[in-house]
Amino acid sequence: MKDVIVIGGGPCGVAAAVFLARAGKDTLIIDEGKTMLRRAHIENYLGMPQGIPGADLYALGQEQARAAGAQVHRGRVVSISAQDGAFLVQTDGGEFQARRLLLATGSSTALAASLGLAVVPGREPHIKEVFQVDADGRTNVPGVYAAGTAAGTSVHALVVAGDGARVAINMLSDMAGARNVDHVVAKAASA
Repeated sequence: MKDVIVIGGGPCGVAAAVFLARAGKDTLIIDEGKTMLRRAHIENYLGMPQGIPGADLYALGQEQARAAGAQVHRGRVVSISAQDGAFLVQTDGGEFQARRLLLATGSSTALAASLGLAVVPGREPHIKEVFQVDADGRTNVPGVYAAGTAAGTSVHALVVAGDGARVAINMLSDMAGARNVDHVVAKAASA
């Protein structure tokens, strides 16, 4: 059983997975590969002063999540059910179980009904509804969090990546019962 399954492998999902995996959580990203990012050219992402094709940023994010220790499963989520304090996620290529879920599904809230998640109208153009979340990214179903566009954040890649990291930190803090901090201090250069 996984600690966390992140559904969605765009910038929001991979940013969340990096934080979760770095904290030692057994993390699986389930990604259908249909992120909006693949069709974009990103001109406003930090560290990319010349811009970057969205497909390249997508690939780099997946690579970084794997390097942090997350696993990636390519597939479409068919159903999710709660069973014995955990979540069973059925995909078109397998079945996975986790203690918690983080939904980073972009413009899709199709999973809301199967989980009993509350939705509210979206504010972004072309985003009809989003998962209702509290200030920390928690949904109305215990153990299920949502981040990024699916939780009402702007569709910009840098913004959803930050939101995925923010919600992952909140999730880790809830799991530990204390605020999670992930800072690495650079070694001082020798003189």
